[in-house]
Amino acid sequence: MRKKANRANARKGSGRRPRPAPRHPNVIPYAHQSIDAADIRAVTEVLKSDWLTTGPKVKEFEDAVADCVHAKAGVAVASGTAALHAAAYAAGIGPGDEVIVPAMTFAASANCVVYLGGTPLFADVLEDSLLLDPAEVEEKITPHTKAIMAVDYTGQPCDYDALQAIANRHGLTLIADSAHALGAEYKGRMVGTLADLTTFSFHAVKHVTTGEGGMVVTDDLELAKRMRRFRNHGISTDSRAREERGTWYYEMVDLGYNYRLTDLQCALGLSQLQKLPRSLARRRSIAKWYDEAFTEIPGIEPLGVSPDVLHAYHLYVVRIDPEKTGMDRGTAFRMLRERGIGVNVHYIPVHLHPYYRKRFGTGPGLCPVAEAAYERILSLPMFPAMTDADLERVVDSVEQVARALGT
Repeated sequence: MRKKANRANARKGSGRRPRPAPRHPNVIPYAHQSIDAADIRAVTEVLKSDWLTTGPKVKEFEDAVADCVHAKAGVAVASGTAALHAAAYAAGIGPGDEVIVPAMTFAASANCVVYLGGTPLFADVLEDSLLLDPAEVEEKITPHTKAIMAVDYTGQPCDYDALQAIANRHGLTLIADSAHALGAEYKGRMVGTLADLTTFSFHAVKHVTTGEGGMVVTDDLELAKRMRRFRNHGISTDSRAREERGTWYYEMVDLGYNYRLTDLQCALGLSQLQKLPRSLARRRSIAKWYDEAFTEIPGIEPLGVSPDVLHAYHLYVVRIDPEKTGMDRGTAFRMLRERGIGVNVHYIPVHLHPYYRKRFGTGPGLCPVAEAAYERILSLPMFPAMTDADLERVVDSVEQVARALGT
């Protein structure tokens, strides 16, 4: 009976809506921002200054992030989604162009292609890590393919040697959606130097936050110039540059958007960036704690990590094995939420969302590895401010649920 139900649910895909879990009075969330007095002082100083936006803090933040990841240029924008949009624009994506995107990602990775009139081609992921499968990328390429969108899911870098080789062989632009992976490394190289264009997110729960915000880093200074226009309505100069030159004159040379990041946000980002090494160290310590604990709990399986990478651990994702636990992920989700463990699910495969089914005719069966993984994955709490007591509570709760489910 259970196998029949699982097959029916697979056919429904993301149309199945899980029953909400009761709200616990003391929840450990899956992620949380860390703001301290230094962050508040940095923002307050800008509030007292002459520039709240398009001022000196923007370039200072851009240069600091670019230097941190060893890239030549950074372009700050209003969100991680805006960064993806700007990167796709810089890559020249337009009507009729195809971009290969992994199914296991947030919708923005594909949406940025659609914004420009392009078509996302969804590729499946590797079973162990849920990262973009290079063999799938090779199979999806057509004469209309213009770019590859690699997604560093959970904070683990993709196989960039393989993806760059494919991109070079077919004359494609390689874009890295590294919203999860600030500070990660691949074979000793920083994320930010591994693709033609790399995007970061500074959303509240990311490694560095500006509240909302994002950045594209690149070694191509012409692409950086193009993206700076794109974030400012397509105008060739911003208000600060005109003020310094003593002129009012400007020209709109491209069609762009208001994707500017404010000095207030950049000041916060600069303060946060100073704490990035400490944040990464704590995230890796939490991951090690989880790794060791879950070797003792059958049916709870962490994702695989390549020996070639230094993981940034934005997320810590496990799979619930129904054959070992006797029940599905949805039940485990509800039981952990009832215990105040704010687990989440990242992600519903993009091609299963109603918009993509209707617009592009996608659906179940297109990316079977991602679809099967979606039915089992849970994101456990992962943020630097977690205490050892928090970690013990998470692990104890997972063990209790696993035991209750039949392990």
